Amino acid sequence: MSRITVYSWPTPNGHKVHVMLEECGLAYDALPVNIGAGDQFRPDFLKISPNNKIPALVDPQGPDGRPISMFESGAILVYLAAKTGRFLPAGDRARFEVLQWLMFQMGGVGPMLGQAHHFRMYAPEKIPYAVDRYTNEARRLYGVIDKRLSESEWLGGAEYSIADIATFPWLRSWEKQGVVLADYPHLRRWFDTIEARPAVQRGVKVLADLRKPITDDKARENLFGKAQYARR
Repeated sequence: MSRITVYSWPTPNGHKVHVMLEECGLAYDALPVNIGAGDQFRPDFLKISPNNKIPALVDPQGPDGRPISMFESGAILVYLAAKTGRFLPAGDRARFEVLQWLMFQMGGVGPMLGQAHHFRMYAPEKIPYAVDRYTNEARRLYGVIDKRLSESEWLGGAEYSIADIATFPWLRSWEKQGVVLADYPHLRRWFDTIEARPAVQRGVKVLADLRKPITDDKARENLFGKAQYARR
């Protein structure tokens, strides 16, 4: 059987694809793209991920039997769900319900919690306005999720889906986001249930031993500085 290659790093966006691959039981190789060292700017990586972001995926057995490359973690989840017939309902109504919560993660949870991380943990100077804005937005989003999970067992409905797989990794760093998980009991129930899944436990360990704290100026430049803004 041909193996999928995922180009990744142990971040929430990387982990969501690692978890999906594990949940689906697909054979894959995880190749590290060290974003602190600037690997995401290499020409060979940009060919499959033109936005210089991880993860990216190459499947030698695409939908028509030919190789396909994918970037954007949400698109990869949809692709893998279509490939395997898992974690995305077949019926239109149930499928769209899952997809709207996947888009909620992609458009809200990821970007806003990413900003909370940045201004609380990595910004070279503490800007109270930014810290307050994104911490409050993180708490608001946790509240939206908690309310949804008071009405539904899973984000996308009655079944575990790619909406849950996409969102869970972003909430693993709740303390760094200024959140008290006990304030969101329905979310906590959901979080603990997902955390206990063997495939999730395997997925969040992928490449995890390679990640080191960001301590040097070169890594900060590659992640947050002028290296990000060069035209390629």
